[in-house]
Amino acid sequence: MKIDNSLPLEYSTEENNLKILGFWIFLGAEIMLFATLFTMYFTLENRIGNGPSGAEIFEITPVLVETILLLTSSFVIGLGIHAMRLGNKKAMMIFFSITLLLGAGFLGFEIYEFVHYIHVGATLQTSAFTAALLTTLGTHGLHVTFGLFWGIAILIQIKKRGLTPETTNKSFIFSLYWHFLDVIWIFIFSFIYLKGMM
Repeated sequence: MKIDNSLPLEYSTEENNLKILGFWIFLGAEIMLFATLFTMYFTLENRIGNGPSGAEIFEITPVLVETILLLTSSFVIGLGIHAMRLGNKKAMMIFFSITLLLGAGFLGFEIYEFVHYIHVGATLQTSAFTAALLTTLGTHGLHVTFGLFWGIAILIQIKKRGLTPETTNKSFIFSLYWHFLDVIWIFIFSFIYLKGMM
């Protein structure tokens, strides 16, 4: 395996470059998944039947906390990648751990939110609106949950193997995934919650 020392470690081999390209292609497919979910939501958002509307069930406080947690986690993982590129394994692991803790906090608030929705009668069976809402939010939440397990696996590998072309490549790809989840959340926050509260 030929290593190019003029590039950051995560880009230092041809295989690493191909893996990053492949992941960008995968993210394109993920964009299509969420575009489909948003299309479904916008088509069904006014079909509330006898159920509650978004204005009746959305609470600004948990949504703001979720947004702050996820935006902060995205910034922190950027610090982790910067530390990784400086060769500072300890700082990188600390930043990645903080990212995962913030992600877990986000999930905690999202679970609280789902319990609230069920409590006020907004379930998958209530209306087309609530089905579309819970499906969209749930899909994003499942992606965050998967990201937490993936991030833990990367931390274990970094601890065992150190910063190698392989582990830095995996870490960088994970950071792209995490930023992607953040971007999707911004759309959810803006076009589902804020629009729904008006």
